[in-house]
Amino acid sequence: MAERIKREKDNRREKGAAAEQAACDYLAAQGYAILDRNWRCRSGEIDIVAELGRLLVIVEVRSRSGSRYGTAAESVDYRKIRQVRGIASTYLHYKRLEDREMRFDVIAIELDAARNVVSLQHIEGAF
Repeated sequence: MAERIKREKDNRREKGAAAEQAACDYLAAQGYAILDRNWRCRSGEIDIVAELGRLLVIVEVRSRSGSRYGTAAESVDYRKIRQVRGIASTYLHYKRLEDREMRFDVIAIELDAARNVVSLQHIEGAF
């Protein structure tokens, strides 16, 4: 039983890492500079911090490999929005970037069983 749970957790981490890498590749191809990935503080983690000109973009990456729980974009709920905003405030203070214009984006990625990107949706100004 414990081995099965460990396998599922490892598989979930690998899928998340594949989705985040796909999101970074996409953003870089669109002209964004990636400043930080998986930036952590006591209250949580920011998946990607990117920059487009002087605009600072906080990106929440959501992925799904099946549709039984809804779409990846639908998984960003009020609790997650509140958490990401709080962590972003900590990030800005820690990095001394309080004067920067900021936007919150979501990148929703659907993966197949082999972790290949089936679809990628970039929602600018998602919240």
